Amino acid sequence: MNLRLIGKRLAQARNLLELAVEKVEADTGIRRARLASIESGTEAPSGDELLIMASYYARDVRDFIDPSRPEPFKETSILYRKHGPAFTAEDRRSVQEFLFLCEIEADLASQLNVERVSFEFKPSNGDLHKTHGVDAAAALRRTLGYTARQIRLDIYADFRLIGLHVFRRRLRNKDLSGLYIEHPVAGHCILVNYDEDIYRQRFSVSHEAAHAIFDSNDTASISYERSSSKYNKMDLKEIRANRFASHYLMPPTLLPRVPSWSKELALHWAQTLKVSTEALSYALREADLVDDAAARMIRSVRVPMIDKVDPEAPSNLSPSQLARRKELMEMGLSDYYVGLCFEAHHRGLISAGRLGEAFLSDYRGLREISVLYGRSIVNEL
Repeated sequence: MNLRLIGKRLAQARNLLELAVEKVEADTGIRRARLASIESGTEAPSGDELLIMASYYARDVRDFIDPSRPEPFKETSILYRKHGPAFTAEDRRSVQEFLFLCEIEADLASQLNVERVSFEFKPSNGDLHKTHGVDAAAALRRTLGYTARQIRLDIYADFRLIGLHVFRRRLRNKDLSGLYIEHPVAGHCILVNYDEDIYRQRFSVSHEAAHAIFDSNDTASISYERSSSKYNKMDLKEIRANRFASHYLMPPTLLPRVPSWSKELALHWAQTLKVSTEALSYALREADLVDDAAARMIRSVRVPMIDKVDPEAPSNLSPSQLARRKELMEMGLSDYYVGLCFEAHHRGLISAGRLGEAFLSDYRGLREISVLYGRSIVNEL
């Protein structure tokens, strides 16, 4: 083993999570003097220590021992170098666990031969950024076979269908709406802040999908809420992503022509289109279908939370089951991902132990998830 490589990568993993050695010692039981010796490359970690630290840092153990594996820390290093203050230590762990799930999802989708729809958009050099977003949204709707007036509820499935890894996770920083990372192993990875309103999340995932389509060369980027002081309304890439999201969710053919808007009509159309009243108002104003006063009135009302439908939180569940399902989604465990993992397990591609790792859970948590989803565990631990 290359002890220097292992030590360097273990130290990088710890530092990216902003973890002090005292914290690692308390949580893993590995003494700080031992950690220091391993990180300096003077002592070799045992197999058990490597597995413990890989699990603790939410990484594939190969990140530490395989020199041929793509450099595992580049993308998050770039992210935190650019936007470090935006991420608390807790949010850094959330981001790392999200990337860990993306790697697992990519691997299992490949092994299970999950079908994807090929989509690539090349904008014309002379076009404006706004035009890029509009044209790409129309092109993707055509690729997926949408009619001009078709409204799709589960747009998360749309973006997964074209090969994007989409997860939702609650972040502490409420200013963040989402982030995009081009992962060296998993590919296009999108995280949407689950703290957002359900309909706002639909816009955010569409916005981040635009970054995957147009801005993958940037490696990593974050998006702020429009209400945040850090939101830059003049950023051309953000303008393009917003235009894509707006036209993907609300193409001009779907926008209502209403001669006189009321709060009741604003609620009706926001609910019909499954968007926030804010997004609806901007789309209508951009299309010159309302004036500034009407746009402000539309933004002033809110669709009641109880009336909003989340495609990954089915209404046929009991209140306790629904609450638990939402808790799992806050951790990033979507219906799609959970189903993919159970399918791989039942086909013998992953063990019960690996299934628990994929769910970021111990055995008790794994059993609870299996009961909640009505799935069995083969060859239990």
